[in-house]
Amino acid sequence: MSELFDTGALTEQARRLVAAARKAGADACDVMAVRGMSVSVELRDGKVEASERSEGDDLGLRVFVGRRSASVSSNDPRENIEALAERAVAIAKVAPEDPYAMLADPADLAKSWADLDLLDPHILSVAELEDLARRAEQAALAVNGVTKSGGANAGAGLGGFVLVTSTGFEGASLGSSTSYSVTAIAGEGTGMERDYDYSSVRHRADLGQPEAIGRSAGERAVRRMNPRKVDTRKAPVIFDPRTAGSFPGYLAAAANGQSVARKTSFLREKLGQRIFRPGISIIDDPLRPRGLRSRPFDGEGLAARPLALVEDGFLRSWLLDTATARELGLKSTGHASRGVGGPPSPGSTNLHLAAGAETPEAMIAAIKDGLYVTDMIGHGVNMVTGDYSRGCSGYWIENGELAYPVAEITIAGNLVDMFLNLTPANDLTFRYGTDAPTVLVEGLTIAGR
Repeated sequence: MSELFDTGALTEQARRLVAAARKAGADACDVMAVRGMSVSVELRDGKVEASERSEGDDLGLRVFVGRRSASVSSNDPRENIEALAERAVAIAKVAPEDPYAMLADPADLAKSWADLDLLDPHILSVAELEDLARRAEQAALAVNGVTKSGGANAGAGLGGFVLVTSTGFEGASLGSSTSYSVTAIAGEGTGMERDYDYSSVRHRADLGQPEAIGRSAGERAVRRMNPRKVDTRKAPVIFDPRTAGSFPGYLAAAANGQSVARKTSFLREKLGQRIFRPGISIIDDPLRPRGLRSRPFDGEGLAARPLALVEDGFLRSWLLDTATARELGLKSTGHASRGVGGPPSPGSTNLHLAAGAETPEAMIAAIKDGLYVTDMIGHGVNMVTGDYSRGCSGYWIENGELAYPVAEITIAGNLVDMFLNLTPANDLTFRYGTDAPTVLVEGLTIAGR
């Protein structure tokens, strides 16, 4: 599969498309070319249920004619380059004017970038993936109390993209991925509970051991057995790291330049103000070596760089691409995300809430009556107002200990207040792309029976 690593052909194709677009009448243009390959396997009870392999090339062209722009794409390598360019220019000529859409300033384009070690040249075979999934499933089924498997799967992929602009930028990035997951079911009939665990990395050497992942899934499912309901009340809530990652995610969504420009963010008037307690930081870092969302440059060719969205509790920046930055009278932060089918838009990369000082055990020990959340249900968050209401399950805390499992609970509040009453623990690890340590939020409404 050496041809997948060679981006030279993709770059040359993108150059020809840029030239064709200029010849067809585009004042400026850029091209995103993407190539990828993946293999995956699914099994249940030790038997393979599905095995897939896919490969594909995608090509996206964005053109500008005056203040009008249009994007077209193709996944057919036989596509006539000249015809694609002529179609894009024809669409742009009848598109409405957009005073903010433009290519990045040539002076701001990345000239060089670091190797982020995103590519493992060995992609696992179907047999190796099947072995990972089978070992994880067997470990889950071996946990006392697990009654059946919810299935296991494993996958691996290689991919790369090339960005070429009419203003002189040419860049390529290559990456690999390997992942597997398992779901375990405990109990019988209407009393069944399920849970899961997984590992996803750039390099196979960083994968968690499948026996440990399977055992974790099984133990999580068994601990959820025979959940109780609780009475409605206000109480402190602790979110485990898997659910706590939603908080930096909400912050990034509210700090997205498009939402701010459209006045659909509850933080739109908060730039420069304190929105968290002192000492709290939320960082977006596209340059983390082997990071799941790392990239050397953004979707417009600007150099990627770490960005503190929140620093010492203060909201310091929006996530911006060129268009939203221009609309807000600011400079791009290098956070343009881009597919082949449309224009760039702002987006986060490797996002995390920085760790605090207290251990999760100490947080739990200090609570006489409260909730420990391990699973969230639904998407009941209004990003315009910050109103928050989500279903959840987990464990009830009594006298500083996890006493028993609970379910059919709704927690409610407002993200403005929740941010100000949030305390992170010291157990941050980087597993998910958006990461957080255990988090304590005080004063939430817990709706039960």
